[in-house]
Amino acid sequence: MIKLSLAEIADITSARLHGVSTADADRIRVTGSVEFDSRKVTQGGLFVAIVGERVDGHDFAGAAFSAGAVAMLGIRPVEGPSLVVGNPLAALAALATAVTRRLPELTVVGITGSSGKTSTKDLLASVVERLGPTVAPPGSFNNELGHPYTVLCCDESTRYLILEKSARGVGHITELTRIAPPRIGAVLNVGRAHVGEFGSIDVTARAKGELVEALPPADSGGVAVLNADDPLVAAMADRTRARVVRFGVGPRREGADPIDVTASNVVLDDAGRPRYTLHTPAGAVDIALRLHGEHQVSNSLAVATIALELGMSVSAVADALSVAVPRSAGRMQVTRRDDGVTIIDDSYNANPDSMRAGLSALSAMRTPVTSHSPEAETPSPGSGRLWAVLGYMGELGPAERAEHAALGFTVTSLGIDRLVVVGDAAQAIHTAAIARAEAWQGSSELVSNTDAALALLHSQLRPGDVVLVKASRSVRLERIVRGLLDESQALNASQTTETDLHTLISNKEGTA
Repeated sequence: MIKLSLAEIADITSARLHGVSTADADRIRVTGSVEFDSRKVTQGGLFVAIVGERVDGHDFAGAAFSAGAVAMLGIRPVEGPSLVVGNPLAALAALATAVTRRLPELTVVGITGSSGKTSTKDLLASVVERLGPTVAPPGSFNNELGHPYTVLCCDESTRYLILEKSARGVGHITELTRIAPPRIGAVLNVGRAHVGEFGSIDVTARAKGELVEALPPADSGGVAVLNADDPLVAAMADRTRARVVRFGVGPRREGADPIDVTASNVVLDDAGRPRYTLHTPAGAVDIALRLHGEHQVSNSLAVATIALELGMSVSAVADALSVAVPRSAGRMQVTRRDDGVTIIDDSYNANPDSMRAGLSALSAMRTPVTSHSPEAETPSPGSGRLWAVLGYMGELGPAERAEHAALGFTVTSLGIDRLVVVGDAAQAIHTAAIARAEAWQGSSELVSNTDAALALLHSQLRPGDVVLVKASRSVRLERIVRGLLDESQALNASQTTETDLHTLISNKEGTA
């Protein structure tokens, strides 16, 4: 964060000062980061005490001070300099807004969509970092706590701030855009994620479109980046004052608006990594992604479109895209074990659209591999069986059973060899799959929990097999990944931080 005195922070957040004199409040400055996890506090930092469902951050203020925090911001004073506010989340938002206003050289980019936000944000960060100092922490820091937290990672040197924006309903994205107003906004897709909470896909589209509504007009530099392959996204062009730039992969509809950035000759290699030709107004260039799944083509087109708008050359964009690797845990992370079994960790979350994308990526890994170097940075699969380890998808409302059944049919139509369904809540996946048993050459097992799934996998996996692990966050299928891989391979600190973040503010599955 930029350096601010406790007095300045108190003024910005309307906080009452306790345990510090007025003179000292003018003198003491926050020179480190703002943290809600006392384990991450560093010298000169500000600790924010959040009261969650299972923990009260005020109980950890002492640890935060011992780690170097100069003050705590919370709803009640503690022993030590305290900034007391009525609502810490609102105070964080006010502080983040003040910081962005003091950084006139900062360009804010917002990304939203029903799926792919985090992967696209990570990919964009990998590219834009070549232009200058960029803030875009790994993970889904996209809600009313994570969003201002990300903004407060900026300092005077930051030139690009990349924010993913989620919502649990209409109005949420509008509130997030007020904290750090974006100049460029990208909408990836409108899907059925959390339709049970939104009520309908049309309401989802209304909520996602709030991002482009918040952009400045074209003559002030506003740019709306829209996925022309999604009709609900394409229609958002009428909801913005910004200049509209379109990207897309699919065939053009008759009478549709022209596409600015597109792809041709899309193919997948034997590890399910896309290669294609990128077409832009500035020229065409070949791209070879190191990310897995055909859905990454659309994500990378969004990234290319934004990067070009920020001034990058086509060749520089291609070079950056071709070396980018996953940054956030549980999002299509592919690891090959020493015994030749390949694990696809996509366990962080799931919805019908992302499930189909993950299964399609899995099915693309069937091609046998003739050689493999254990030292290879990106593994290739073997010639064994394809396994889908799937669990419950939350917040689907009345469509829940039908969507889970449709997923079972998808597994069979893609020819996945083995299906393992974890938990009775997801039984419809198993039931639908076995209903296709005569036409499907695979098999399905319904197991009660992650321990049972692990036992089955440990007993039946063999060299060359490829395993996809995916479900909504509440199912905690990362435990299966942890059991299949060394923990150092399967998880990183960002996943733990994200879990804590969502637990602190909501008992819901998450935000869409």
